[in-house]
Amino acid sequence: MELAYYSDFAVRLVNSEEPLRGTDTLTSVEAVRELFGAGAQAARRAADADVTRLRSVRARLRGVFEAAAERDEVRAVDLLNALLMEFPVSPQISGHELRDDDGRPKWHMHIADHAASASASYTATACMGLAVHLTEYGVDRLGICQAAPCRNAYLDTSTNRSRRYCSDRCATRANVAAYRARKRLESRAAEAHGTTRTGLSAEPSQDSSAPAER
Repeated sequence: MELAYYSDFAVRLVNSEEPLRGTDTLTSVEAVRELFGAGAQAARRAADADVTRLRSVRARLRGVFEAAAERDEVRAVDLLNALLMEFPVSPQISGHELRDDDGRPKWHMHIADHAASASASYTATACMGLAVHLTEYGVDRLGICQAAPCRNAYLDTSTNRSRRYCSDRCATRANVAAYRARKRLESRAAEAHGTTRTGLSAEPSQDSSAPAER
């Protein structure tokens, strides 16, 4: 479904902050415009107030992803429904692209922009896209990266629903860290085993070749 494309708006907003690293890129009007992407008309209305508003929405959207990652489906849906009620959308049919075969419009669903501010427009779009993705593919397709200290949000598009990291970089870093941890444990176990062996006092062995007592 075309509207599922907008779910990436939610991911981009959530990942504009990395709490465990203490970084935040959503600090200016220009940062708000960058969230929309090039050519977005709503981005032209961005103002200083939109920075604060989107930061508030960001925290609430992160709560949706965290609840989904914790397999708390009801809480994830309730949190997202609250945002949808607060930031409603106006869907409409759009045909700005043409079919290659007959030149007729390629009709698809589009979200009309009637919001009063840039932040309201972005939030409505992000929440609708995330809602469509959630209902289309399942709550377990929303996740939080398990490669600490990343904690970025992601949408799992793998065929077997096995994704655990937001990127290949985080997956590699986590695998390397796990490998090194295993090696450290193996090294400690080997050292402990060696200490045990060398620390044993050997009992005097009985010489079987000694003559028997008479």
